[in-house]
Amino acid sequence: MWFVIWAEDAPNSLAARRATRPAHLERLQQLKADGRLLVAGPCPAIASSDPGDAGFTGSMVVAEFDSLEAAQRWADADPYFAAGVYAKVTVKPYIKALP
Repeated sequence: MWFVIWAEDAPNSLAARRATRPAHLERLQQLKADGRLLVAGPCPAIASSDPGDAGFTGSMVVAEFDSLEAAQRWADADPYFAAGVYAKVTVKPYIKALP
C-alpha cells in the first residue's frame, strides 16, 4: 500500500538539512530503484524552487510499504530525523486516486 510521510522541519535546521542531504537522497534513490517511490520532495519556506537561506518547512514522501509499521520504521530511520532536521514526522496510509 502507498503511505504518505509528512515531515515538518525544526526551526533553524537548514544547515543540518544541507549537511545531511546526500544521505537522505540516497535512501530515496533506493526506494525509486525498487519501484516503490511515487513522489518525494521538500516544501520551500517561500514560493521559489530555490529558497536559498529562507530554507524549507518540511518534506513529503509518498512510497509503497508492506505496512504502516514498515513505513514508520523507514521514516524513523531517515538521516534528516536523526540529524534533528525534522521536528515532527507523520505517516498515514494513502490511496492514489489520480492520475
